[in-house]
Amino acid sequence: MADFLAHLEKERDVSPHTRVAYARDLAAFAAFLSREREGDAWDWGTVDRLTMRGFLAHLTRRGLAKRSIARTLSAVRSFYRWMHRNEMVATNPARAAGSPKIEKYLPGYLDRAQVELLFQAAELRARDGSFTDVRTLAMLELFYSTGMRVSELAGIDVGDLDLVSQQVKVRGKGRKERILPIGDHAVRALRNYESRREALRGAVGKAAGRDAWFLTARGTRVGVRAVQGAITGMLDLVSEDAGLSTHSLRHTFATHLLDAGADLRAVQELLGHASVRTTQVYTHTSVERLKQVYRQAHPRA
Repeated sequence: MADFLAHLEKERDVSPHTRVAYARDLAAFAAFLSREREGDAWDWGTVDRLTMRGFLAHLTRRGLAKRSIARTLSAVRSFYRWMHRNEMVATNPARAAGSPKIEKYLPGYLDRAQVELLFQAAELRARDGSFTDVRTLAMLELFYSTGMRVSELAGIDVGDLDLVSQQVKVRGKGRKERILPIGDHAVRALRNYESRREALRGAVGKAAGRDAWFLTARGTRVGVRAVQGAITGMLDLVSEDAGLSTHSLRHTFATHLLDAGADLRAVQELLGHASVRTTQVYTHTSVERLKQVYRQAHPRA
C-alpha cells in the first residue's frame, strides 16, 4: 500500500487530498480483510470476488452513502490494477464488483434576482471599508465570474492574476492548470481589494503572505475554511434555509452561462471538468427558456 501511494504521488501526481482519500479507503479495506481472516495471515492475492462483495456489504451496513462506497471501490480497483500491472497479483477481483448506482442530484444555485441581492448586500458592506468585507466582495465576484472551486481560489498567488488582461491561472484537480477570464465587475472588486491588501502587508510586514493573493487580517494566506465561512455568511442573507454554499456559486456560474446559450464544451473547459458528463449536471434549464426556444423553433407554436 505504501508503494502504491508513493506511485500516486510521484508518478501520477495526484493531489494531496486524493492521496489521503486513497490511503483512508485502502486502510479500511485492509482492516476488513484482517477481521474476515480472524487474525490469520493473508495476502492481496487471496482476495476473490466473493470477498469484494462482502466488503461492499460491510460498507453498506456501516451506513456509508452510495457515493462514498463507489469512491472506496474505485480506490481498491486502482490498487489492484497497479498490483496486476506489476505482476504482484494474478487477477483484479475488484474489476468484476459492481458499483452502486449513485443518486443524481442538482446542487443549489441562485437565480438572477438572488445574485443581484447578494451583490447589493456585499457592496453595501464593502463601502464601510473594512478589510474583510472588501475581501469578501472580491471573492464573491471572482467566484461568480469564473466558476472556480474554493480550493482554487484559496490557492491563487499574486503572479497568477493579471488584472490588465483580465485573466487568472488556477490549479485544479490533479494540479492541472487552466486560464480563466475575469469580468469587469470582478476586476473592479479585485483592484479595490488589492489596495487594501498592500496596506495590510505594509502594516504586518512585507514578508507576510508575499505570494498569496487572498490574505487573512494577520497577513497570512487565507484557508479554505475561512473562504467558506465568509461566503456562506453572505449567502445566508439571500436564503438562510436553502443550504447554499461556495459550490452554489460555481453551479450558478455554469447554470447562467448555459441558460444564456453557452456551448457545453466551453463551460466544461471553464469548470475544469475532465469529462463532459460531469458538466451535464448543470444543463437543467429554466422552463421559461425552454418555452422561448419552443416558440422560436416550432412552426405551430
